[in-house]
Parts: sequence; C-alpha cells; structure tokens
Amino acid sequence: METPAGPDASGPTPRTLAPGLTLLVVVAGFALALSSVVSFLSPLVAGVALGALIVNVTTLPPHWLEGIEFGSRRLLRIGIVLLGLRLSLADLAGLGVRGLIVVAVVVAATFFGTRWLARRLGVPDNLGLLVATGYSICGASAIAAMDGVVGADEEETAYAITLVTLCGTLSIFLLPLLAGPLGLEGEAFGAWVGSSVHDVGQVIATASHGSAEALAVATVVKLTRVVLLAPLVAGVAISRRRSPALHESSVVEPPRGHPPILPLFVCGFLAAIVLRSTGWLSDGSLEAVETVEKLVLTVALVGLGMGVRLDRMRRLGGRPLILGMLAWVLVAGVGFAATSVVH
Repeated sequence: METPAGPDASGPTPRTLAPGLTLLVVVAGFALALSSVVSFLSPLVAGVALGALIVNVTTLPPHWLEGIEFGSRRLLRIGIVLLGLRLSLADLAGLGVRGLIVVAVVVAATFFGTRWLARRLGVPDNLGLLVATGYSICGASAIAAMDGVVGADEEETAYAITLVTLCGTLSIFLLPLLAGPLGLEGEAFGAWVGSSVHDVGQVIATASHGSAEALAVATVVKLTRVVLLAPLVAGVAISRRRSPALHESSVVEPPRGHPPILPLFVCGFLAAIVLRSTGWLSDGSLEAVETVEKLVLTVALVGLGMGVRLDRMRRLGGRPLILGMLAWVLVAGVGFAATSVVH
C-alpha cells in the first residue's frame, strides 16, 4: 500500500496518520464485538476479514492510506513484542524434551516442506517463503516479521496472510470434528492443535472445543512455536546476506543493503520472554498487557486485511491457493504424526 506523494511524503505526522488509524480502530472495535458474539471467531481473524471486505467493496480516500500503512506495519510489530510476554522460559521447560521435539519437527517439516512445494508449483520465491513462515510459526504475525527481512511485494504479503487466515479459520471447525475419529483427547488434542494451527487466537478458539487441559497444552505448544520465529527470521536473513541472488526472485526491487539478521521488534519479542521469566510482572499487569496486545494486534490486522485486494491477487493466479491448501494438510499431518508418537 503506497503512501501518496505530497507535502507530507517526508514522513508521517499525527495529522496525516489520524484518518487511517481512526478507521482501523473503529473497524477493530467491530471485530472485537463480533468475536464476543461468535465465540469461536478470533478478533484477529475477524479484523482481517472486515478489513478485506471494506477495501474490496469501497474505495478509500488516498490520504487515509498513510495511517493504514502505519497501523498494519508498526502496530503489528508492537503487538509481536507484547506477544512475547505470554511465554516464559519455565513454560518451555514444562513442555519437556518430547514436547520440544514435537514443536521443532513440526516447524522444520512444515517450513522446508512448504518451500519445496512452492518450488514444485512454480510459486514466486518470496511468496513461498512467506507462506512457509506463516504456516510453520504463527500466521500473519510471522509473515509480517519475515516480510521485514525479505521485502516482499504487497500482493504476495496479502495473499500469504489470506491463505493462513482461511486455513486457520477452517481448522477451528474441522480439527475438533476429527479429534474423535483420530482418537485424540485431552493433552493429545491440545498438542495437535498447538502444533498445527497457525494463529494464536485460532489455536485458543480450536482448543476451546476440548478440555481445559487441552487448552493449556495447546497454548504452551503454540507459543513455543512462536519462539522459533526469531531463529527462523535470523536464519533467512543470514542466508539472504550470503546469497544476494535470492533477491532477484522478487517481483519488486529488492531492499537496499543487507537485510537485518534479527529485526529490532524480534529482539524485543525475545526480551519480553526474558522479562516474563523474571517474575517481576504481576498477574494483573500481565492480564492488562494481554488485553493491550489483543487490541493492538486487532487494529494492525484490520490494516493487513486492507491489503487483501482480490483484483491484485488474481495476478498471482491459483497456484498459491493450491500451495496454501497443501501446506495446511502438511502441517496438520506432521502435527498429528508427531503428537501420536509422543502421546
């Protein structure tokens, strides 16, 4: 989403940001209200859907775009940092060696398997990388983090977000239906959900169909996957530094200079985990931060949803959709296999 040139093109100001940010906040309010009525619907998913609906049925004033761009990128990064406060090092230790192995196997198999599928299908490299990251880690938040390293085209980023949102939402309905026939309940069901559903909110919504035990395990497993966002982003950044030719696969001009090995907001995410591990934060403050995190991420994902322009996405064709569906089956299948071995 390009910022229109003009007197304010030198940088954002409160005056230029206000219209677009106001729209995002208002729509995010509707998303939060909708999710409170529809219990299985994450406000993050609702935010993406409402944002996409608005941008595809109406034309927004050009001077609103700067605030929307600011919200979809800057606020999302703030939300990712706050997400780190949900997990402590003790949570990781409580998962046990077998649980950590499950998470590592699922993330690695999904990431590299999706990358392989993308190449076989002829999907652009950056788009395949974003889909692989979103499916293996944590949906739209992970895609945004990786986009900060590779500088993908706007349509590619929007398409990847749409795919993880679609498949993650379908998981809310399908995984609980499959749990019985597959013989998964309690901790086993929670581990499967946490290892195979994309967005944190979608994980919580899916695991809520099971027991309180399933929900607890699903949350820890999922947030452990989120921790792997940092080394994954760093690994890709190092790879891109060593292989500049990879940038040529993008349909847009590659970013100038070397990509950062670890973006600042990912460092903040790791610092938040360390802070949570110190025990300095009270339960009340953590609950307040979690509320702020949900609000910030919902506002940001409304902005990301406004990047889902169907007319532009048609230019990429149907192959990315096939990739998204195959990657969805891959992550669910690997998650089930790994969970079955452990439990």
